[in-house]
Amino acid sequence: MKLLQHIVMALGVICVATSCTVEKTDYDAELSTDTTEYIEYEEVTSTTSDGYTIRIEALNGTLYKGYNEIHLKITDTQTSAVLEDSEVTFLPILTDANGNKTSCPHQYTLEYNATEKYYSGYAVFTSESDTTVNWQLYIDFQDSSQSYAINQPITIEEQTNMNLNMTAFTGNDDEQYFIALVAPQSPSVAENELVAGIYKYNKPEQEAGTFPDLTQYSYSIVKNHTLLLDPRMPEPSMGNHSSPNNQDLTQASDSLYYGVVNYTMTGEWTLNFIFQDPDGNTIKGTEVSTEFTPGIEGERSELHIDILF
Repeated sequence: MKLLQHIVMALGVICVATSCTVEKTDYDAELSTDTTEYIEYEEVTSTTSDGYTIRIEALNGTLYKGYNEIHLKITDTQTSAVLEDSEVTFLPILTDANGNKTSCPHQYTLEYNATEKYYSGYAVFTSESDTTVNWQLYIDFQDSSQSYAINQPITIEEQTNMNLNMTAFTGNDDEQYFIALVAPQSPSVAENELVAGIYKYNKPEQEAGTFPDLTQYSYSIVKNHTLLLDPRMPEPSMGNHSSPNNQDLTQASDSLYYGVVNYTMTGEWTLNFIFQDPDGNTIKGTEVSTEFTPGIEGERSELHIDILF
């Protein structure tokens, strides 16, 4: 009987000790987070002008804040012929409530896919559309030595999948940078390949000319840098714990940055980064404590992206 009493008392202590964690962490809400992996390109919008129809396609037929791979299809409305291997340019422009215009990291000259007959590029949209902010695409192309220009309003939706979050920041070199997560869309409890795009705004060296003056909206892919990675679960109930076998992100031949993040459980994670140039100088980011701190929220690097799956 005494042994049974000791067991009951021990279970009671465990319940008391863990009840705080249950109250602080809503695991049902975390597990219900939408991490659907989209693989089909669908039409976002289309427009017809000067005898041509331009169709814009993206994953899930939606443009989101963050990284978007974009496909463009151009057809002659009279002949239904696809415009092949033309020079096609693509410029996203954001206009705010005061009429100020900016852009975002993007591929200005699109690449032609001869097999699928579309033009491909990317855009890293930095904000969602709303009543005070609107986006428009300025698309130019040539056919038979004649130039065409089409402007098309687009809608940028909130990115509900936190695994595809992005961040913008000013580095210690006073340059403006952007880091956008590209993959995985739907992580698993395992070692995941982590993919990100890193971009920089090219400061104009002259006053703006006739709109849209490309010198004012120029962005470039950051070359040969390193993104040091320290993933942690910062929530107090998780104790700031990390995981083994993570790998820092370095640039591959496709210009994106690849590394490995090992998620040992589902929930809220923070990807803490230190961004370094080719010489190992830190542009942005700070080291975080490696101590296990149950009941205390873990600190985040000054450069980080929160994810949830």
